[in-house]
Order: sequence, then structure tokens, then C-alpha cells
Amino acid sequence: MDFSINYMLMEAAASTAETSDAAVQELGMGALLLQLLPLVVLVVFMYLLMIRPQKKKEKEQKEMRDNLQIGDEVTTIGGITGIIVRKGEDTVVIETGGDRSKIRVKTWAVSENLTVHDMPEESAKK
Repeated sequence: MDFSINYMLMEAAASTAETSDAAVQELGMGALLLQLLPLVVLVVFMYLLMIRPQKKKEKEQKEMRDNLQIGDEVTTIGGITGIIVRKGEDTVVIETGGDRSKIRVKTWAVSENLTVHDMPEESAKK
């Protein structure tokens, strides 16, 4: 009779051990996910505050440089201000100063277009 009681106790302990191992594994996954959650939130936060606005600004700069026209007043990244007199594929020639000196600069060096144009897309929508 002692043998059957011992056997039943061993089976109960084994089933309890299996149940507790499964519970520990589930708890371990939950704890792991709980530890990774702040990292995921941080990555999303950095994307929304840093990466996305920078990409938007770069897109606007590229669009501005693609829409440069002869006669536009521009400022370069070096601070030189002048009027575009010739436009090449990847360079523009700007006329600066009172002596009408001309400087050829790369298009990527143009930082600002000071001339305001009517946007054809906006007028087509109206």
C-alpha cells in the first residue's frame, strides 16, 4: 500500500513540475516581451521625432533644387547670394555683386531660393 501512495505522490509531483515548467516558460516569454517593449517604443519615438522630419526636409530641398529657374535669386550653402543666369544638369551659374561676376556652383550647394513663384500644381487645382 505504501508503494501505491508513493507512486501517486510521485505522479502528482511530476505533473505539478510539468505545469510549473510550462508556466515558467510562458512567464519568461512575457518577461522578455515586457523588457523589449521600452526598446520598441524608443525606436518608434526616435523615428517620429528625428528620422521622419529629416527625410521630409531633404525631400523639400530636392524639390526646390529641381525647380530652380533662370532669373531666380538663390543663396548657396556658403552664403553667396546671386541670380541664376545659366542652368546645367548638375551645376548653375549665378551672377553676384555689382561688377556682375559669375560663379559656377553645384546644384546641391544651393540652400535657398529667394524668388517666389506661382506653383502650377496649385493653380491647376483651383
